[in-house]
Amino acid sequence: MKKAKNAPPGHLRTPAKALWARLREDYCIDDAGGLALLEATCASYQRCEEARALIGKEGLTTVDRFGQTRAHPGIAIERDSRGQMISALRALKLAPTED
Repeated sequence: MKKAKNAPPGHLRTPAKALWARLREDYCIDDAGGLALLEATCASYQRCEEARALIGKEGLTTVDRFGQTRAHPGIAIERDSRGQMISALRALKLAPTED
């Protein structure tokens, strides 16, 4: 049963699974709360990367129905996902320290 607990969630793609495995091993994360935060970290990382890829494909701006140039909606998704990832890392006490 312990082996399944340490496996990355199935909904994560390969890069996020690699992050899961690296963080779990490097920081010995194996408690339920830590694993939940680790999943949130990796899911946010994956969403951020997906938004980044979409922006790369479609560009930084889009034209709305009135013909006005607007920021691509993926920019907000990328920003918010990065913030969620950083928050989850801080909750795991993995935030960089200022020395």
